Amino acid sequence: MGEFREIESLCTYCGVGCEIVAHVENGEIEKISTREEGRVSRGRLCIKGKYGYHFLSSPNRLRGALVRSSFVHQNPQLFRDIELKPAQGEFFSLSYGDGYRVVARKLSQIIGESGPQAVACIGGARTSCESSYLFQKFARQVIGTPHLDNCARICHSPSLKGLRTTIGEGAATNPFDDLYGSEHILVVGSNTTEAHPIVANRIMEAVGRGAKLTVIDIREIPLSKFASNQLTIPPETNLMVLNMVARTIVEKGWEKREFIEERCRGFEEYREALLADPLADRELFSHIRGYRELPEKIEILASDLAHRRSLILWGLGVTEQRDGSFAVMALSHLALLTGNIGKRGAGLIPLRGQNNVQGACDMGMLPYFLPDYREPEVEGLMTPDIIDGIGEGRIRALFNMGEDLAHVHPNQNKVRRFLKKLDLLVVQEVMFSEVTKYAHLLFGVKSGYEKEGVYINAERRLHLSQPLVPSDLPDDWEVIQGIGRHFDREFRYGSSQEIWDEVRRVAPSRFRGASYQLLAEKRLEGLQWPIGEKGDTPILHVGRFRTEDGFASFHYHPYQMRGMVKELLAHRDPHFYLVTGRAMAHYNNGAQTGASPQLAKRHREDILLVSERDREFFEGRDRVVLESRYGRSGPLPIRYTRTLKRGVLYTTFHHMRSHINSLFGDDHDLLVKTAAFKSIKVKIL
Repeated sequence: MGEFREIESLCTYCGVGCEIVAHVENGEIEKISTREEGRVSRGRLCIKGKYGYHFLSSPNRLRGALVRSSFVHQNPQLFRDIELKPAQGEFFSLSYGDGYRVVARKLSQIIGESGPQAVACIGGARTSCESSYLFQKFARQVIGTPHLDNCARICHSPSLKGLRTTIGEGAATNPFDDLYGSEHILVVGSNTTEAHPIVANRIMEAVGRGAKLTVIDIREIPLSKFASNQLTIPPETNLMVLNMVARTIVEKGWEKREFIEERCRGFEEYREALLADPLADRELFSHIRGYRELPEKIEILASDLAHRRSLILWGLGVTEQRDGSFAVMALSHLALLTGNIGKRGAGLIPLRGQNNVQGACDMGMLPYFLPDYREPEVEGLMTPDIIDGIGEGRIRALFNMGEDLAHVHPNQNKVRRFLKKLDLLVVQEVMFSEVTKYAHLLFGVKSGYEKEGVYINAERRLHLSQPLVPSDLPDDWEVIQGIGRHFDREFRYGSSQEIWDEVRRVAPSRFRGASYQLLAEKRLEGLQWPIGEKGDTPILHVGRFRTEDGFASFHYHPYQMRGMVKELLAHRDPHFYLVTGRAMAHYNNGAQTGASPQLAKRHREDILLVSERDREFFEGRDRVVLESRYGRSGPLPIRYTRTLKRGVLYTTFHHMRSHINSLFGDDHDLLVKTAAFKSIKVKIL
């Protein structure tokens, strides 16, 4: 028998941040489980947490440093003293040190010709806080470019914007444990069972203990079976419905006046605008076929929020819209109107997607925030503007760390065309993926299961990971440092802990007390920021909001009529509007989960869900192709369901051959440019 160990660490997938225990024998993972003492997992894992580790030994693993042969031929002066060896496909292999030297030479050339702002950096939400922090420092202080962003741009940037605008902090107000202290739970735009299964388990347990559940979505989801109130709404109408709920509360006189007067500003102006807005009248839905039950359901929801201790959770169904930031503000307004904030069992929780998207934002991997959400002297470009800058020739070099731009972003036909125009595309990745097909230099790096580092989940909880298996690959921060030292010899760190200690000095208001030693002692518990010398902070906004003056504020935004609901009101045929989402078995581009046989067999292709009410239209077809004004999908198999309303289609986007994201264009959130993935009109071919 070989050496057997049980090693505690952290799941590498979604933003729930479950604690895991790897059962390791002879340096290989035999299985993954968890412990009852885990503060987040509580002894449970979803199928990705249990089985999603086989990528570690996958033949699709990126295990070295590679350079594209065409790049070598186009830039012979960069390789005058570099040893190259033939590798797979179009690549040569080279040492990491030589790879760093080549990248530094090409970046220096581009900066000399076009200035540092011709360089952009994207990524960081899949790796540790230490690597994200060093990536933004590399961009700003070493290269001198303000153009940096992370995957929050296509998920929860509107949550950051909406929450900071109203209550001063763009993060969850309460821990997941508070679901058990809530009397009423509202879930909006989140298929929680598929995207955040362990949170869904807690919601079901809370309902079993007596809490009421309300679901707002464009379809019935698995959680709907446990809901006392299901509001199935037309695509793109979150803001309208949430404003209707708020207006009902105000019209009925259910708002918590004492709380509002003591802790909020701008209520009277908000109230006046709300009551004057014709699209905030819930009776509007009484005139729309298929949705005439909504006025009564909206009133029930308004009453539950006003009279019960309520916790509000939401996902990308809220944020990936033109008015995503405004809808998050509307959710915040509901909590403020009803006094449901700053106490146990009442608050606001955005269900983050990536395992460290909260951490990447906290570390300053955003064009408009430094670490600790300080404002930079120069604001950089957001990802959509970086992509356009590539097309215009203003951005010549792109450094990509762990984000598959060529799969998970919208307008894929444009993205891929523009990636080909770059003079330099550097990609750090765990796996070969779509974006690696466009890279000039590739650096294979350690996964989250092979390194030490801090990750921050959707409830602001810090966990310290530790290696489960050995790896001779570098960490992300080591690649960044290796390149950066060619520009600045002082850009030097000896360990991830050394970087984290710098983070604690740079961002003391959140992380001062979060030492590696303490996080290691609390590996199964974690700590929620802000973390000071006296401990952590599970609940925010107790007694005072985290704004400059300590007050929350109301900011009313009316809904702009558009899309399917506009057609329904005009009594036009609404066919067809496509909405996308996730399946439990896969994660984003499926590069890692697809390497696990147990996961791959559960979801082999993206399937188009079609309403039973539209069966006649699709009769005789096994597969269809969808077409929008931006592109076409691949052929999709059809499955009929009673969970969708007439005219609404639904599919996932995990498999590249489906080309789902080619259907979506440049339509985005009006404030922070998050792509509008949650509704596109399509033709059936």
